[in-house]
Amino acid sequence: MPIDIKMPALSPTMEEGKLAKWLVKEGDTVSSGDIMAEIETDKATMEFEAVDEGVIGKILVAEGTDGVKVGTVIAVLAGEGEDASAVSAAPEKAEAPKAAAKPAEAAPAPAAAAPAPAAASALKEGRVAASPLAKRIAADKGVDLATVKGSGPNGRIVKADVEGAKAGAAKPAATAPAAAATEAKAPAVDMAPETRALLDDRVPHSVEKLSGMRKTIAKRLTQSKQEAPHIYLSVDICLDKLLALRGEINSMLEKQGVKVSVNDMLVKALGRALLDVPECNVTFAGNELIKYARADVSVAVSIPGGLITPIVTDASGKSFSQIARDMKDLGTRAREGKLAPTEYQGGTASISNMGMMGIKQFSAVINPPQSTIMAIGAGDKRPWVMPDGSLGVATVMSATGSFDHRAVDGADGARLMAAFREYVETPLSMVA
Repeated sequence: MPIDIKMPALSPTMEEGKLAKWLVKEGDTVSSGDIMAEIETDKATMEFEAVDEGVIGKILVAEGTDGVKVGTVIAVLAGEGEDASAVSAAPEKAEAPKAAAKPAEAAPAPAAAAPAPAAASALKEGRVAASPLAKRIAADKGVDLATVKGSGPNGRIVKADVEGAKAGAAKPAATAPAAAATEAKAPAVDMAPETRALLDDRVPHSVEKLSGMRKTIAKRLTQSKQEAPHIYLSVDICLDKLLALRGEINSMLEKQGVKVSVNDMLVKALGRALLDVPECNVTFAGNELIKYARADVSVAVSIPGGLITPIVTDASGKSFSQIARDMKDLGTRAREGKLAPTEYQGGTASISNMGMMGIKQFSAVINPPQSTIMAIGAGDKRPWVMPDGSLGVATVMSATGSFDHRAVDGADGARLMAAFREYVETPLSMVA
């Protein structure tokens, strides 16, 4: 019996993906464990293994197809003793009635000419769809907008339409079908009318389809800001001791080819602080509060087309050198799109460092379902009160914690910020 090969769910949150590449072709024999295709999710490109043995009878979804829903049949596998060519023909016959049904559905359309959709939209309720600039120009020139053919999306009248019109000029009735055709070809873009009007009239532009990654980022961060009431707490931290310790550590690790970054040390500091203040190492889950016994820190990494957050598991328990090795490996594979979902989904809190870009201070959006994210700014020379009370100059950075106020009280957030600052300012306490 033929076996349907369906689009797999390669992560718990995956709803659709791109069939990036087929590694088999029709007629090929596959065994359990063979790699059949590369599937591109919103964050990574993953290999899809065969579960059953057989011959590829028909490939139903071509490589390069985007937006393939999980569960969609992408190929058919002929079992042992079955004719692969017969299997490949079956899906085509099954689809034929659907294809034939489409013209029948269109047949009842009335033969009489109907008003063009664009014109109907433009004149709905006595109003003319025109951009603000087009309306002003029409008023100055004495042009009746009801007689002007709109060339913008959905028949909207734009600047160029009005500038080419004469006062009192009437629009020929024969242009209605053309207007309808223009409307049918115009791409549907979810954009505010005033924004569309501005672009139509003034700004040269292009429209680019969102990638799967950008859609996911937009969805998750909108969800975060809509659902999680953010509270922001900032502290200034002296980096002098941490920078000195980093220099000594890197001198020791030079022969091993390992280089510890400031961010690697801050990841460990956040991991330690989360265990000291477990009230911030939580997830709000409706009527429940999930409390984590381990600090797994998600680290924001910029990659082409978006952002990904690979996870340093047990950040508090790892050495600086191990965190450096982990981050080098995770960062490299993140940029290549080779991370497994378990390596970037999860985590108990996040850290986002924009100091290397010269940003002095910022507030980060919480990475749901987490309740805590630490935003790190650039370290720079500032006046600083030294431990002996004298005034001097030190390398100081600003750190801002964003907390989900449904799960984390302000006092607990303040305790986490204090613990984080203490670890950074006395870094030997992290290796003792």
